[in-house]
Amino acid sequence: MTKEKAQARREHLARMRADQKRKERRAALLMWGIGGLVIVVLVALVAVWVVKDRSGKSLGAVKSFNYKGSDHSWTKVDYKENPPVGGQHNYYWQNCGIYDKPIHNEHGVHSLEHGAVWITYRPDLPKAEVDKLKTIASADYMLLSPYPNLPAKVVASSWDHQITLDGAEDPRLPEFVKKYKQNPTYTPEYGASCTGGVGTTSDQPLPPPQAETSQEPMPSASPAS
Repeated sequence: MTKEKAQARREHLARMRADQKRKERRAALLMWGIGGLVIVVLVALVAVWVVKDRSGKSLGAVKSFNYKGSDHSWTKVDYKENPPVGGQHNYYWQNCGIYDKPIHNEHGVHSLEHGAVWITYRPDLPKAEVDKLKTIASADYMLLSPYPNLPAKVVASSWDHQITLDGAEDPRLPEFVKKYKQNPTYTPEYGASCTGGVGTTSDQPLPPPQAETSQEPMPSASPAS
């Protein structure tokens, strides 16, 4: 082989190796680029999910009120809110628990004064959603009852606070319960009992008036239905 041919062969091999290295670099850059893009997309998706999750659980829609506690009455009360969140109420509080019939507002409000969260739902709410609400309301200091003419599918109320919800699966419901149930900051009679009251429903009469005293009467215990 002449020197010229040998030199040409070496140059050809060098070009082939250079081309191969360029291809490998391009492939590596492409892989890194795709990998980086995938990472960016995943980070963005996680960020969107986190923001959406936080937004879905936000209690920014909670309405606040300003009612004083310890204002008792033996008569029916005309409440401004539906359901009520505070104000004058019956001397007897509602035993916390699950009710399949509406309860008297006056008893429910008294339980709110003791730190309970009262979950109300439209009477036509599907059974599966009602069952979900019953699971949530199975804890202490919880009230659950149907409520005619409710402004939303589900409404959660505590003393001076209320939120309308899209249904039993609304992620704001457990957040509301966690924040407001037996919260000493918002509960006028923090530590007061949510048992030993009455378990009557609204199709039964309110208790008859008794002598006015500075102390709450001691009702006979009546289990919730």
